[in-house]
Amino acid sequence: MDTAAYLRRLGLPGLLTAPTSAESLRALHVAHVEKVAYEALQIWLGRPTTVDPVESAERIIGGRGGYCYHLNGAFSQLARALGYQVTRHYGGVQGRGKEPGLTGNHLVLTVRGLPSDGNPGGEWLADLGLGDALHEPLPLVAGTYRQGPFQYVLRPSEVVPGGWRLDHDPAGSFEGMDFGLSAVEMSVFADKHRELSTSPTSGFVRVATVQRRDAYGVDSLRGLSLTRLGRGAHSVTLDTARDYYAALADVFVLPLDDVSAGEKDKLWRKVSEAHESWLAGGAA
Repeated sequence: MDTAAYLRRLGLPGLLTAPTSAESLRALHVAHVEKVAYEALQIWLGRPTTVDPVESAERIIGGRGGYCYHLNGAFSQLARALGYQVTRHYGGVQGRGKEPGLTGNHLVLTVRGLPSDGNPGGEWLADLGLGDALHEPLPLVAGTYRQGPFQYVLRPSEVVPGGWRLDHDPAGSFEGMDFGLSAVEMSVFADKHRELSTSPTSGFVRVATVQRRDAYGVDSLRGLSLTRLGRGAHSVTLDTARDYYAALADVFVLPLDDVSAGEKDKLWRKVSEAHESWLAGGAA
């Protein structure tokens, strides 16, 4: 992995030789969620991916994003290269109206050895793969935390003995997330990644979703519906391919420079047809 190129992508080249600290971890986390989109357009483009963190990092360096296995996997590789003590954990995101559980549909990171005011133990929850959730890392300390328009609760998990639970804000896109503290390798997520990227019941396959978090809110693109939650809240439908790709570039820092004009035409048709089907189903 080209660590220097990764840091340039984040706009933080100076951290290549900086000592590890809670402040630098926060800077890395914030820059990543603001400049690297949560997205699964590779599925819609017919480009299979793996959970290999180096492959994910190369794609991010090239201007793309990904979902949890890619974003947290690549970030863990970057942070380790910079000297941080990072552990990967097996987690489960609970959708609205679903039951909580350790399903493996989420990769979670913790970073230790970084004491600070309010977190003398020095252990942090770092999660760049939750779409509309964390903007900054959270102290791995039970409590209530406010970031922009969202309020989170971090507490012991009720479904994972010895594990943790993050309750999302009621305005968020999911209920919460549980994870165990045992360390895992990326290979444990391979089967679930295959399911999430190919199954017709997968949310990534059913809806072309892109999200990007900032300090004041979150922008979300689901099909052709672009919404902003937080400061500057609004909602609009993107009616043309030009508007769609302009939004990807301007709002989500996702210019798709690696996608040809022909591929963009095909992607626009697929997303438009899926959006129209969704509208027809809602009307029915």
